[in-house]
Amino acid sequence: MVKTKLDEIIERLRVTQQELEAEIERLLKDRRELFHYNLRRGKVVFERNVRRLLRQQRTGLWSYLRKAPMAHILSSPIIYSLIVPLVILDISISFFQHTCFRIYGIPLVNRSKHIVIDRHRLPYLNAIESLNCVYCGYGNGLIAYTREVIARTEQYWCPIKHAQRRLDTHERTLKFVDYGDVEGWRKNFKIIRHDWSDANDDGQKE
Repeated sequence: MVKTKLDEIIERLRVTQQELEAEIERLLKDRRELFHYNLRRGKVVFERNVRRLLRQQRTGLWSYLRKAPMAHILSSPIIYSLIVPLVILDISISFFQHTCFRIYGIPLVNRSKHIVIDRHRLPYLNAIESLNCVYCGYGNGLIAYTREVIARTEQYWCPIKHAQRRLDTHERTLKFVDYGDVEGWRKNFKIIRHDWSDANDDGQKE
């Protein structure tokens, strides 16, 4: 199979992505040392003296509410009402992948690697700020988790690129067959359907 210019660019992107991940991990390690905290069994633990100092910077609830714009207070029920459809989506997408993915032989998406909730442990956040961070972490993580589940579903059932370019397509689209390439579709459909070599980092199998 002859490599195209696009294939070469994609390969360079993969190498760059690996280098980027390694650099991010190094920077995170430096930040942990700088701000005096460690990760123990997935939980953030600050040094005792640092935690005490950070807690002193916490804004009291009454002061926080008194300074909050009225528009924020009045709109908060609308924001938090979305927890209902989000939880329904979470249950639905998890049920879907734990049943259908096992049937199809698709590796399961590791939910905990997408939904990360840890910012509420920051000592300088009050109860409302912590709740906001939990909510945002859950909502954004859930969408990322859902997107990967649906992306793997698309790869299994319809790995064909769109004729029109979409904004922010998922990475799995790169291995899809070109729009209108009937020969490539017939030849590579089953290969693409079972190519999960890039899904091993989730740590879960069918």
